[in-house]
Amino acid sequence: MPNHHHFILHKPSGYLSQLVSNQRKQQKKKLLTELYDFPEGTMPVGRLDEDSEGLLLLTTDGKLSEQIRSKKVEKQYYVQVDGEITPEAIQQLSQGVEISIFGKKYTTLHCEAAPLNPAPEVVPPKRKRSERHGPTSWLTVTITEGKFRQVRKMTASVGFPTLRLIRIRIGHITLDEMPSGSVVEVDDFQFKSKMKEF
Repeated sequence: MPNHHHFILHKPSGYLSQLVSNQRKQQKKKLLTELYDFPEGTMPVGRLDEDSEGLLLLTTDGKLSEQIRSKKVEKQYYVQVDGEITPEAIQQLSQGVEISIFGKKYTTLHCEAAPLNPAPEVVPPKRKRSERHGPTSWLTVTITEGKFRQVRKMTASVGFPTLRLIRIRIGHITLDEMPSGSVVEVDDFQFKSKMKEF
C-alpha cells in the first residue's frame, strides 16, 4: 500500500489552484508551488478560482480526492457581496437558483445560506472599500456541489455580486486560524489531532 501525502492549505487570493502551468497565458500566474515544495503526484482536491481564497486540500491519493469531491461532503464559504443582502435573496439561494454552467442552464441543489452580521473575524482584512461604492454584506453558504464558479454565479443570480469568497470548511476540516499562504501536512484528513506544521 503506497504512502500518500495529504496537505491543508490556506490559499491566498491571486493564486491558481494548480501546481503546474500548461498554458502560455498562465505562465505569469502564481501557482501553489510558490507556497510549498509539494511532493510529486500531489493534486488539489477540487478548486478555488484565482480570486477566491481559503481552505484547499491537496493529496497524492486519487481515490481520496474523488471521495472528498462527492456530494456527501459539505463545503462552507464566507461570502462578501455588493449591497445589503435581503432575506428574500437568502431564501432564493437556499432553495436553489438557475445559473449557467459552460453555456447550459443548471439549477443548484438546496443549500444552507444565512446572513453573517457582523463580518466574520476569521477573515483577514483586505483594503477598505470606498464608501462611494455603497454598502457590502456577508453571508455564509454551505453547498455539496462544486460547479465552476458556482457560489459567485449563485449570488449574482439573486442580484448580489460576490466581492470576496473564502472557503472555511470542507467536511469536518476547517480553516480555523491558519494564516493565509500557510500549509500543514497531515497524516490523514480524518484525524486533525495528528497535524504537523512546517
